[in-house]
Amino acid sequence: MTVAESGGVTAAKPAEATTPELPGGAVLEAGAGDKAAVETPMRESNPRRSGSHALAHGQGLAGLLLIAVITLAALAASVLTNYGPLEQIPGANLLGPGGEHWLGTDHLNRDVFTRVLYGIRVDLLIAFLAVPAGAALGSVVGLVATVNPVADVVAQRVFDLILAFPALIFAIALTAVTGPGAHAVAIVIIAAEVPVFGRQIRTAVLAVREQPFVEAATVIGASTGWTLRKHVLPNVIEPLGVQLALSLSLAVFVDSAMSFIGIGVRPPDPSLGSIIAESTRNLDANPAMAVGPLLVVSALTLGFLLIAQALGRARRAI
Repeated sequence: MTVAESGGVTAAKPAEATTPELPGGAVLEAGAGDKAAVETPMRESNPRRSGSHALAHGQGLAGLLLIAVITLAALAASVLTNYGPLEQIPGANLLGPGGEHWLGTDHLNRDVFTRVLYGIRVDLLIAFLAVPAGAALGSVVGLVATVNPVADVVAQRVFDLILAFPALIFAIALTAVTGPGAHAVAIVIIAAEVPVFGRQIRTAVLAVREQPFVEAATVIGASTGWTLRKHVLPNVIEPLGVQLALSLSLAVFVDSAMSFIGIGVRPPDPSLGSIIAESTRNLDANPAMAVGPLLVVSALTLGFLLIAQALGRARRAI
Protein backbone atom coordinates (compact mmCIF):
# COMPACT_ATOMS: atom_id res chain seq x y z
CA MET A 1 0.00 0.00 0.00
CA THR A 2 1.37 3.40 -1.01
CA VAL A 3 1.27 6.20 1.52
CA ALA A 4 0.87 9.85 0.48
CA GLU A 5 1.09 12.83 2.83
CA SER A 6 -1.18 15.82 2.29
CA GLY A 7 -1.33 18.67 4.82
CA GLY A 8 0.04 16.53 7.59
CA VAL A 9 -2.64 13.92 7.08
CA THR A 10 -1.53 10.50 5.98
CA ALA A 11 -3.86 8.90 3.45
CA ALA A 12 -3.72 5.44 2.03
CA LYS A 13 -4.32 4.78 -1.63
CA PRO A 14 -6.42 1.70 -2.36
CA ALA A 15 -4.47 -1.16 -3.88
CA GLU A 16 -5.03 -1.88 -7.55
CA ALA A 17 -7.41 -4.73 -8.27
CA THR A 18 -5.68 -7.95 -9.17
CA THR A 19 -6.96 -11.09 -10.73
CA PRO A 20 -6.95 -14.00 -8.26
CA GLU A 21 -4.45 -16.70 -9.06
CA LEU A 22 -5.16 -20.39 -8.56
CA PRO A 23 -2.76 -23.27 -7.97
CA GLY A 24 -0.30 -23.93 -10.74
CA GLY A 25 -0.51 -20.38 -12.11
CA ALA A 26 -4.06 -20.77 -13.44
CA VAL A 27 -6.02 -17.54 -13.74
CA LEU A 28 -9.67 -17.30 -12.74
CA GLU A 29 -11.67 -14.90 -14.89
CA ALA A 30 -14.86 -13.16 -13.88
CA GLY A 31 -17.98 -15.25 -14.16
CA ALA A 32 -16.11 -18.51 -13.95
CA GLY A 33 -18.07 -21.72 -13.96
CA ASP A 34 -18.28 -24.85 -16.04
CA LYS A 35 -17.32 -22.83 -19.12
CA ALA A 36 -14.70 -20.75 -17.29
CA ALA A 37 -11.51 -19.92 -19.09
CA VAL A 38 -8.63 -21.53 -17.24
CA GLU A 39 -5.32 -20.56 -18.70
CA THR A 40 -2.68 -23.06 -17.75
CA PRO A 41 1.04 -23.02 -18.34
CA MET A 42 0.93 -26.27 -20.31
CA ARG A 43 3.83 -27.54 -22.34
CA GLU A 44 3.37 -26.68 -25.97
CA SER A 45 4.13 -29.22 -28.64
CA ASN A 46 6.93 -28.46 -31.02
CA PRO A 47 5.32 -28.56 -34.46
CA ARG A 48 8.53 -29.90 -35.99
CA ARG A 49 8.33 -32.87 -33.65
CA SER A 50 4.63 -33.54 -33.84
CA GLY A 51 3.13 -36.87 -34.91
CA SER A 52 2.46 -35.64 -38.44
CA HIS A 53 6.08 -34.53 -38.80
CA ALA A 54 7.28 -37.91 -37.50
CA LEU A 55 5.37 -39.71 -40.25
CA ALA A 56 6.77 -37.41 -42.94
CA HIS A 57 10.43 -38.27 -42.40
CA GLY A 58 12.74 -41.19 -41.68
CA GLN A 59 11.34 -44.33 -40.09
CA GLY A 60 7.81 -42.97 -39.94
CA LEU A 61 7.73 -42.25 -43.67
CA ALA A 62 9.28 -45.64 -44.49
CA GLY A 63 6.70 -47.46 -42.40
CA LEU A 64 3.83 -45.44 -43.80
CA LEU A 65 4.92 -46.07 -47.39
CA LEU A 66 5.35 -49.77 -46.72
CA ILE A 67 1.83 -50.11 -45.32
CA ALA A 68 0.38 -47.89 -48.06
CA VAL A 69 1.98 -49.87 -50.90
CA ILE A 70 0.77 -53.21 -49.52
CA THR A 71 -2.72 -51.85 -48.85
CA LEU A 72 -3.03 -50.32 -52.31
CA ALA A 73 -1.84 -53.55 -53.93
CA ALA A 74 -4.53 -55.47 -52.05
CA LEU A 75 -7.23 -52.98 -53.02
CA ALA A 76 -6.13 -53.16 -56.67
CA ALA A 77 -6.07 -56.98 -56.70
CA SER A 78 -8.62 -57.20 -59.50
CA VAL A 79 -6.38 -54.98 -61.64
CA LEU A 80 -3.07 -56.64 -60.79
CA THR A 81 -4.23 -60.18 -61.52
CA ASN A 82 -6.45 -61.89 -64.07
CA TYR A 83 -7.60 -64.64 -61.73
CA GLY A 84 -9.96 -64.97 -58.80
CA PRO A 85 -8.81 -66.12 -55.35
CA LEU A 86 -10.81 -69.38 -55.64
CA GLU A 87 -10.37 -69.90 -59.39
CA GLN A 88 -8.82 -73.24 -60.38
CA ILE A 89 -6.70 -72.94 -63.53
CA PRO A 90 -6.69 -76.02 -65.78
CA GLY A 91 -3.27 -77.65 -66.11
CA ALA A 92 -1.58 -75.34 -63.59
CA ASN A 93 -0.76 -77.67 -60.72
CA LEU A 94 2.13 -76.54 -58.48
CA LEU A 95 3.78 -74.40 -61.13
CA GLY A 96 6.84 -72.39 -60.14
CA PRO A 97 7.07 -68.59 -60.31
CA GLY A 98 6.90 -67.15 -63.82
CA GLY A 99 5.56 -64.35 -65.95
CA GLU A 100 2.00 -65.66 -65.85
CA HIS A 101 2.04 -66.69 -62.17
CA TRP A 102 4.41 -64.48 -60.17
CA LEU A 103 4.36 -66.76 -57.11
CA GLY A 104 3.40 -69.93 -58.94
CA THR A 105 0.30 -72.01 -58.25
CA ASP A 106 -0.80 -74.26 -55.39
CA HIS A 107 -1.91 -77.89 -55.23
CA LEU A 108 -5.46 -76.89 -56.26
CA ASN A 109 -4.29 -75.04 -59.39
CA ARG A 110 -4.93 -71.59 -57.86
CA ASP A 111 -2.71 -68.58 -58.51
CA VAL A 112 -0.76 -67.92 -55.28
CA PHE A 113 -0.10 -64.24 -56.02
CA THR A 114 -3.85 -63.66 -56.41
CA ARG A 115 -4.60 -65.44 -53.15
CA VAL A 116 -1.95 -63.41 -51.33
CA LEU A 117 -3.45 -60.13 -52.55
CA TYR A 118 -6.95 -61.11 -51.47
CA GLY A 119 -5.56 -62.54 -48.24
CA ILE A 120 -4.04 -59.14 -47.41
CA ARG A 121 -7.51 -57.63 -47.83
CA VAL A 122 -9.00 -60.03 -45.30
CA ASP A 123 -6.21 -59.69 -42.75
CA LEU A 124 -5.99 -55.89 -42.90
CA LEU A 125 -9.77 -55.54 -42.73
CA ILE A 126 -9.83 -57.59 -39.53
CA ALA A 127 -6.92 -55.64 -38.02
CA PHE A 128 -8.24 -52.19 -38.97
CA LEU A 129 -11.67 -52.99 -37.51
CA ALA A 130 -10.75 -55.04 -34.44
CA VAL A 131 -7.89 -52.95 -33.05
CA PRO A 132 -9.79 -49.61 -32.99
CA ALA A 133 -12.81 -51.42 -31.54
CA GLY A 134 -10.67 -52.89 -28.76
CA ALA A 135 -9.00 -49.52 -28.21
CA ALA A 136 -12.35 -47.71 -27.91
CA LEU A 137 -13.83 -50.30 -25.54
CA GLY A 138 -10.68 -50.41 -23.41
CA SER A 139 -10.50 -46.60 -23.24
CA VAL A 140 -14.10 -46.35 -22.04
CA VAL A 141 -13.49 -48.98 -19.36
CA GLY A 142 -10.28 -47.21 -18.31
CA LEU A 143 -12.06 -43.85 -18.00
CA VAL A 144 -14.90 -45.33 -15.97
CA ALA A 145 -12.37 -47.01 -13.69
CA THR A 146 -10.83 -43.64 -12.81
CA VAL A 147 -14.11 -42.18 -11.50
CA ASN A 148 -15.66 -45.25 -9.86
CA PRO A 149 -13.63 -47.24 -7.28
CA VAL A 150 -15.83 -50.35 -7.58
CA ALA A 151 -15.57 -50.35 -11.38
CA ASP A 152 -11.80 -49.87 -11.03
CA VAL A 153 -11.39 -53.01 -8.91
CA VAL A 154 -13.58 -55.10 -11.22
CA ALA A 155 -11.83 -53.81 -14.36
CA GLN A 156 -8.35 -54.50 -12.99
CA ARG A 157 -9.23 -58.09 -12.07
CA VAL A 158 -10.72 -58.72 -15.52
CA PHE A 159 -7.62 -57.20 -17.13
CA ASP A 160 -5.41 -59.47 -15.02
CA LEU A 161 -7.39 -62.50 -16.11
CA ILE A 162 -7.08 -61.68 -19.82
CA LEU A 163 -3.40 -60.80 -19.63
CA ALA A 164 -2.60 -63.97 -17.70
CA PHE A 165 -2.90 -66.00 -20.91
CA PRO A 166 -0.57 -65.75 -23.93
CA ALA A 167 -2.37 -64.45 -27.01
CA LEU A 168 -2.48 -67.78 -28.87
CA ILE A 169 -3.56 -69.78 -25.79
CA PHE A 170 -6.32 -67.25 -25.20
CA ALA A 171 -7.27 -67.51 -28.90
CA ILE A 172 -7.52 -71.29 -28.74
CA ALA A 173 -9.69 -71.16 -25.62
CA LEU A 174 -11.98 -68.52 -27.06
CA THR A 175 -12.25 -70.27 -30.42
CA ALA A 176 -13.43 -73.42 -28.61
CA VAL A 177 -16.50 -71.39 -27.63
CA THR A 178 -17.07 -69.22 -30.72
CA GLY A 179 -15.81 -71.60 -33.40
CA PRO A 180 -13.10 -70.83 -36.00
CA GLY A 181 -13.39 -68.10 -38.60
CA ALA A 182 -12.76 -64.41 -39.22
CA HIS A 183 -15.18 -63.48 -36.43
CA ALA A 184 -13.09 -65.50 -33.96
CA VAL A 185 -9.93 -63.62 -34.96
CA ALA A 186 -11.70 -60.27 -34.52
CA ILE A 187 -13.05 -61.24 -31.08
CA VAL A 188 -9.62 -62.42 -29.92
CA ILE A 189 -7.93 -59.19 -31.06
CA ILE A 190 -10.61 -57.00 -29.46
CA ALA A 191 -10.42 -58.91 -26.18
CA ALA A 192 -6.62 -58.77 -26.18
CA GLU A 193 -6.55 -55.00 -26.77
CA VAL A 194 -9.14 -54.02 -24.13
CA PRO A 195 -6.79 -54.45 -21.12
CA VAL A 196 -3.87 -52.86 -22.98
CA PHE A 197 -5.70 -49.64 -23.79
CA GLY A 198 -7.76 -49.72 -20.59
CA ARG A 199 -4.69 -49.71 -18.37
CA GLN A 200 -2.90 -47.14 -20.49
CA ILE A 201 -5.83 -44.73 -20.32
CA ARG A 202 -6.31 -45.33 -16.60
CA THR A 203 -2.64 -44.68 -15.82
CA ALA A 204 -2.53 -41.55 -17.99
CA VAL A 205 -5.73 -40.09 -16.51
CA LEU A 206 -4.60 -40.71 -12.93
CA ALA A 207 -1.33 -38.91 -13.69
CA VAL A 208 -2.86 -35.96 -15.53
CA ARG A 209 -5.64 -35.25 -13.06
CA GLU A 210 -3.04 -34.54 -10.36
CA GLN A 211 -1.63 -31.68 -12.42
CA PRO A 212 -2.19 -28.08 -11.22
CA PHE A 213 -4.36 -27.07 -14.19
CA VAL A 214 -6.82 -29.88 -13.40
CA GLU A 215 -6.87 -28.87 -9.73
CA ALA A 216 -7.58 -25.30 -10.85
CA ALA A 217 -10.56 -26.45 -12.90
CA THR A 218 -11.89 -28.33 -9.88
CA VAL A 219 -11.44 -25.29 -7.62
CA ILE A 220 -13.56 -23.07 -9.86
CA GLY A 221 -16.38 -25.63 -9.81
CA ALA A 222 -15.97 -27.33 -13.19
CA SER A 223 -17.82 -30.63 -13.48
CA THR A 224 -15.99 -33.95 -13.79
CA GLY A 225 -17.20 -34.45 -17.35
CA TRP A 226 -16.10 -31.00 -18.46
CA THR A 227 -12.69 -31.42 -16.81
CA LEU A 228 -12.16 -34.79 -18.48
CA ARG A 229 -13.20 -33.43 -21.88
CA LYS A 230 -11.27 -30.17 -21.81
CA HIS A 231 -8.17 -30.95 -19.77
CA VAL A 232 -7.60 -34.67 -19.23
CA LEU A 233 -8.44 -36.33 -22.56
CA PRO A 234 -6.39 -33.96 -24.77
CA ASN A 235 -3.34 -34.88 -22.69
CA VAL A 236 -3.81 -38.66 -22.79
CA ILE A 237 -4.88 -39.16 -26.42
CA GLU A 238 -1.40 -38.67 -27.90
CA PRO A 239 0.21 -41.81 -26.37
CA LEU A 240 -2.60 -43.91 -27.83
CA GLY A 241 -1.24 -43.36 -31.35
CA VAL A 242 1.95 -45.24 -30.47
CA GLN A 243 0.03 -48.10 -28.88
CA LEU A 244 -2.39 -48.25 -31.82
CA ALA A 245 0.48 -48.84 -34.27
CA LEU A 246 2.02 -51.48 -32.00
CA SER A 247 -1.35 -53.21 -31.64
CA LEU A 248 -1.85 -53.30 -35.41
CA SER A 249 1.49 -55.09 -35.83
CA LEU A 250 0.46 -57.59 -33.16
CA ALA A 251 -2.96 -58.05 -34.80
CA VAL A 252 -1.33 -59.02 -38.12
CA PHE A 253 0.75 -61.63 -36.31
CA VAL A 254 -2.19 -63.02 -34.28
CA ASP A 255 -4.40 -63.18 -37.37
CA SER A 256 -1.75 -65.04 -39.39
CA ALA A 257 -0.92 -67.39 -36.49
CA MET A 258 -4.56 -68.29 -35.88
CA SER A 259 -5.14 -68.99 -39.57
CA PHE A 260 -1.91 -71.02 -39.73
CA ILE A 261 -3.00 -73.40 -36.98
CA GLY A 262 -6.52 -73.65 -38.40
CA ILE A 263 -8.61 -71.60 -35.96
CA GLY A 264 -8.72 -68.36 -37.94
CA VAL A 265 -9.89 -67.68 -41.48
CA ARG A 266 -10.67 -71.11 -42.91
CA PRO A 267 -9.89 -72.38 -46.42
CA PRO A 268 -10.85 -71.97 -49.17
CA ASP A 269 -11.10 -68.29 -48.15
CA PRO A 270 -7.67 -66.67 -48.63
CA SER A 271 -5.62 -65.56 -45.64
CA LEU A 272 -1.89 -65.08 -45.27
CA GLY A 273 -1.70 -67.60 -42.44
CA SER A 274 -3.74 -70.26 -44.22
CA ILE A 275 -1.67 -69.85 -47.41
CA ILE A 276 1.51 -70.41 -45.39
CA ALA A 277 -0.06 -73.49 -43.79
CA GLU A 278 -1.01 -74.92 -47.20
CA SER A 279 2.49 -74.24 -48.53
CA THR A 280 4.16 -76.46 -45.91
CA ARG A 281 2.92 -79.53 -47.76
CA ASN A 282 4.35 -78.39 -51.11
CA LEU A 283 7.63 -76.63 -50.34
CA ASP A 284 9.64 -78.93 -52.60
CA ALA A 285 7.42 -78.24 -55.62
CA ASN A 286 6.91 -74.49 -55.13
CA PRO A 287 8.85 -72.76 -52.30
CA ALA A 288 7.56 -69.36 -53.47
CA MET A 289 4.12 -70.35 -52.19
CA ALA A 290 5.45 -69.83 -48.65
CA VAL A 291 7.94 -67.06 -49.35
CA GLY A 292 5.33 -64.65 -50.74
CA PRO A 293 2.93 -64.51 -47.76
CA LEU A 294 5.82 -64.68 -45.27
CA LEU A 295 7.38 -61.57 -46.81
CA VAL A 296 4.04 -59.76 -46.72
CA VAL A 297 3.45 -60.60 -43.03
CA SER A 298 6.99 -59.46 -42.21
CA ALA A 299 6.58 -56.24 -44.21
CA LEU A 300 3.26 -55.38 -42.54
CA THR A 301 4.65 -56.03 -39.07
CA LEU A 302 7.79 -54.00 -39.83
CA GLY A 303 5.77 -51.12 -41.27
CA PHE A 304 3.57 -50.76 -38.19
CA LEU A 305 6.59 -51.05 -35.88
CA LEU A 306 8.45 -48.30 -37.77
CA ILE A 307 5.41 -46.03 -37.42
CA ALA A 308 5.19 -46.79 -33.69
CA GLN A 309 8.90 -46.07 -33.18
CA ALA A 310 8.66 -42.77 -35.07
CA LEU A 311 5.62 -41.63 -33.08
CA GLY A 312 7.23 -42.67 -29.81
CA ARG A 313 10.46 -40.83 -30.59
CA ALA A 314 8.54 -37.69 -31.55
CA ARG A 315 6.54 -37.84 -28.33
CA ARG A 316 9.66 -38.22 -26.17
CA ALA A 317 11.32 -35.32 -27.95
CA ILE A 318 8.52 -32.84 -27.14
